Amino acid sequence: MPPDCGRRCSRTGEIRGLRRFPVRKWKRVETGNGPRYRSSLASHEAALLKNLAIAMIGLLDERESSSPADELEEITGIKTGNAEPPKDPTLRRLLPDFYQQDGDDPSSSEEGERLNAALRSLHEPEIIDAKRVAAQRLLDTIPNDGGRFELTGEDANSWVSAVNDIRLTLGVMLDVGPEGPERLPADHPLAVHFDVYQWLTVLQEYLVLVLMGSR
Repeated sequence: MPPDCGRRCSRTGEIRGLRRFPVRKWKRVETGNGPRYRSSLASHEAALLKNLAIAMIGLLDERESSSPADELEEITGIKTGNAEPPKDPTLRRLLPDFYQQDGDDPSSSEEGERLNAALRSLHEPEIIDAKRVAAQRLLDTIPNDGGRFELTGEDANSWVSAVNDIRLTLGVMLDVGPEGPERLPADHPLAVHFDVYQWLTVLQEYLVLVLMGSR
């Protein structure tokens, strides 16, 4: 299971709350070229997943483009990232601080800020690249008009990472905390968006389970 998946991921006992999106299970099939993971998507599900992935890539691209210019990058091949954390809460959820400060000691807080700035500047570019590669792999393997599709093990792991990141961005927008809510009333203005969040959660969890051999 990805280490940073927002609120509690397990939803297998709560799938009746998905009003607009049926549960799409995964099947592992052994082939001569290794295991394959099969599922299907309706056309509107495929289009939605594409739009969400493209929007997330846009956020990551925007963050990367705001990085300071580095004259040594062409020589060393090492990218320099932003030292400051993102101001956008969605990006901040995707790119959290490396070091969690503990206590109210001002000197400890200052040291933590310096450490986070150094780590962020050094490692954020590769993290952005990894998230973008996973999202692009998801885009490359989504069936264009929906229908049945098949993933390799590498593709499936990219889906787990990308779907998790998409969930995180949507969870921030919906203000979903660790304790819920579990669902929203059908007439709530955000009910449709929350159903999408639930659907992504189940989609991710069932894929993780089949990768682990539990399905």
